Amino acid sequence: MTTQTILPVNADSLSQLSKQRQEPAWLTENRLKALELAANLELPKLEKMRIERLDIQNYGSYKENAGMTSLAEVPASIQELVQDQESGSLLIQRNSGVVYTKLAPELAEKGVIFTDLQTAANEHGELVKAHLHTAVKADESSVAALHAAIWNGGVFLYVPKNVEVTVPLQAVLLTDDGEATFAPHVLIIADVNSSVTYVDNYVSEGNQAVTHNGAVEVFAKQGAKVRYATIHQMGTNVTDLSYRRAVIENDASMEWIVGEMNSGDTVSDTYSVLKGNGSTSDSKVIAVGSGSQKLNYTTRANHFGKSSESQMITRAVMREEASAIINGITKIEKGATKSDGQQTEKVLMLSPKARGDANPILLIDEDDVKAGHAASVGQVNQEQIYYLMSRGISREIAESLIIYGFLAPVVSQVPMESLQKQLQAVIERKLGQ
Repeated sequence: MTTQTILPVNADSLSQLSKQRQEPAWLTENRLKALELAANLELPKLEKMRIERLDIQNYGSYKENAGMTSLAEVPASIQELVQDQESGSLLIQRNSGVVYTKLAPELAEKGVIFTDLQTAANEHGELVKAHLHTAVKADESSVAALHAAIWNGGVFLYVPKNVEVTVPLQAVLLTDDGEATFAPHVLIIADVNSSVTYVDNYVSEGNQAVTHNGAVEVFAKQGAKVRYATIHQMGTNVTDLSYRRAVIENDASMEWIVGEMNSGDTVSDTYSVLKGNGSTSDSKVIAVGSGSQKLNYTTRANHFGKSSESQMITRAVMREEASAIINGITKIEKGATKSDGQQTEKVLMLSPKARGDANPILLIDEDDVKAGHAASVGQVNQEQIYYLMSRGISREIAESLIIYGFLAPVVSQVPMESLQKQLQAVIERKLGQ
């Protein structure tokens, strides 16, 4: 049985909207082709979960937002996230569009481009056209196709050849109008032998139901180093569908740091394509589920290049009646000799009704490789609790220490101290502390 996708826009209105935004003809054509695909493709197939049981039809419509000239104008819900960023590189999207963009002058002088994707499609058309929707492809599913048709705002980051960016660039993406489409697309291109750290934060405000259909595409060219840190902390009314892809070329490296802190139902897929020889991928994911959340997290690494290496670590804490399906998939293709793929999934359950399902999967088509996986699902170790209590620590604090120690391997890797503190506060709130 196939569930029919209800399209939030028709071809005529989509074409008119694209014209109104003065988008290039190739982009309008891409959108219209994707909309046609969305009407005919099936929904994504999830491991042990049916996506059609989630509330995924609340797309709203495109709504313009007034821009901001200074950070004094930002909504109260994100003020803490942007404080002390007046001189840094920062982009803010609010609902359907980007309302604030600033690139540090010293980076602009080096040729770094950091702007909203819609602007980039006009001003850097050839660069955008060559990469957009080539990692997260429109024909993957109706969800991917619909995103390709209606994406708005978004982030475009380009780092030129041999340029090293030492200070993280940051984006904050906010949905606070349930009637406005929220479907940002992040496109990052790190040219040959460049390096960059990018951080973003997804936030919601309000009680209206919202479907976030977002995509991230990262291209690490030969010898490039990319670190991508993202924290999703949207509310119970938001269903979060997030698809992340990185294409990693010869001797390039990609590091994912993902904090899944939503309060609503979530589907996320973080996928590294190790295309080049000597390419590396390091994925760290933490998640905290609470209430009656339904969560599906997939982390993947696909090895094509020789001597490529991948490491995947996922740690999840489930409380109350939350349930999570956690998938780790390592695929080593024929010819990817000397490759090494390792993965670990661990789930800690804090209540009898919480559920966690860890699924490590190895798909190996080459003999001369290394690959391994580990997975565990269980309750808090009572012996550890008793040991800490015997040292004069209360049960509540003892449990907290164990949980924070469980999540520490990822939290400690967040590349900004302010973001680390914010993530710690979100974790405490989700754990009811």
